[in-house]
Amino acid sequence: MLNTPLRLLILGAHPDDAEYHAGGLATIYRQRGHTVKMISVTDGRSGHHRYQPAELARVRRRESQAAAAVIGATYEVWEYPDGALQPTLEVREQIIRAIRSFQPDLVLTHRPNDYHPDHRAVGQAVQDASYMITVPLVAPDVPALTRDPVVAYMPDLFTRPYAFVPDVAIDIADQMDTIVDMLACHQSQVFEFLPFNQRVAEQVPQEEAARRQWLRTWYGNIIRPRADRFRDALVRQYGELHGRQVAWAEAFEISEYAAPLDDATRERLFWFL
Repeated sequence: MLNTPLRLLILGAHPDDAEYHAGGLATIYRQRGHTVKMISVTDGRSGHHRYQPAELARVRRRESQAAAAVIGATYEVWEYPDGALQPTLEVREQIIRAIRSFQPDLVLTHRPNDYHPDHRAVGQAVQDASYMITVPLVAPDVPALTRDPVVAYMPDLFTRPYAFVPDVAIDIADQMDTIVDMLACHQSQVFEFLPFNQRVAEQVPQEEAARRQWLRTWYGNIIRPRADRFRDALVRQYGELHGRQVAWAEAFEISEYAAPLDDATRERLFWFL
């Protein structure tokens, strides 16, 4: 246990992005008594096939609070409309204020090249905010920080203009049940819209325990290929034997636009590796 608790901020585009991409690391931080805050920059109003937008935004806000409660984190859902986010000056300055106010040691976000335009917008806005959080006359209503936190990108599958580079890779087998518990709170997504969107809605069981097992299998099958993509990084961090056996993993790429991950900082932020 560190003498000074760490502060982890996850800036996602939608409610459930933080849990989906970084639920394992968030769980590890909370298990050690560190502070975790998740922010959805959009309100999630577009991610369904039956709800109307305003009602869906309210549902997703409730789901986010329930997910955060699983690990004792906090969750903010901002009011930018889902599916229409742009990396505007307004969004950038709100992110600057959020980072300054929370004073995180580590920020996680999307890469600026991702399949979803909202993801790209958040990644670009965080990149643009990274240096500006230390500039006092930018968003002067919130005091500037004296240094940048480490900013890291959550993983994606895309290779252009360049592929995701796993600077840190984590075995999340011990956190899988908790991640599933958090994801299950997002019922409108994991049991309704995503199966509809992926044309597998008929596979979702109705009974609660069976639905949880289905979700664990569905999520596990999605992230299992990540472990193969991150295998070299896992071997570097866990050794040949353990690294080759990891089935479920999260990984993060360090942004060049904020503080570097030197050896001392790596040991502080990822003490469990």
